[in-house]
Amino acid sequence: MKLKQIEYVLAVAEQGSFTAAARQCHIVQSALSHQVAQLEAELGVSLFERNSRSVRLTEAGHAFVENGRRALDAVQRVADEAVATAGEVRGRLSLGTISTLTSPDPIQLLASFHRDFPHVHVELVMEGSEKLLQRMRERRLDVAFIGVWPGETMDAGFSSQQLCNEELVALMSTGHPLSHQQDVTLQQLASTPLVDFPVGSSAYRQSAEVFAEHGLEYAVQFEVSTIEHLVAIARQGLAVGLIPASLSQQLEGVCTRRVKNAPRRSVRVVWPKTPSPATRALLALMNVEIAQQG
Repeated sequence: MKLKQIEYVLAVAEQGSFTAAARQCHIVQSALSHQVAQLEAELGVSLFERNSRSVRLTEAGHAFVENGRRALDAVQRVADEAVATAGEVRGRLSLGTISTLTSPDPIQLLASFHRDFPHVHVELVMEGSEKLLQRMRERRLDVAFIGVWPGETMDAGFSSQQLCNEELVALMSTGHPLSHQQDVTLQQLASTPLVDFPVGSSAYRQSAEVFAEHGLEYAVQFEVSTIEHLVAIARQGLAVGLIPASLSQQLEGVCTRRVKNAPRRSVRVVWPKTPSPATRALLALMNVEIAQQG
């Protein structure tokens, strides 16, 4: 078994096709397919179910991918740790973040990191917290910035640091009836059209848990997948959304009101128990920037 063969299998699993995997690995498809077939013959099992429309992992394939990621990570770690002893940080850093993170600014943080550590290949993924955590479990991310319900329990395999615990505020159009009040109540919001992220998402749960604690139904009329669409719907007066107070300061053409017994979110940075040199360097840089911001 060759490391390249492991890399090819992981690429096919991630991309869902041999063609896309070949592009990702910068190899012709026929060569990649041959290497995967050769590996399957060596193992005596099929790693993929193939048909004309899709490629899916078999049970053996799922087991191979899970352990294959660990194997490639371990090989890369050997080189990265050796070089780090000489004071040089290199390798790969894959960072995930929610779209509503304002402090630290993930783009600014990555730019600072790239200036300090130019030999590290940097990648960025922006998704919801639950998807970022799944990527962490699959070892596809090195570090993730997530926003969760304050009562959320972190996976035992991760280390984490809380960056803030903040209230959510009600976001609405400047002409909304509730905009004439200084504060709004959960009861008022429960009888108002609401906009939020999908049911089951961490963002949704932050609000739904508090409404449930007060015996109120959290009925979302407008379900969106991006903060931009949430803001647009609120700006047009179609619904009210609940967003982090820190984010509200950056928005125009809308107004916000404090909510009595407001939902809260905990912003955390999450990383593996045994972080790579690049991850350790990013976390150190992050804490320096946070300290400088006061």
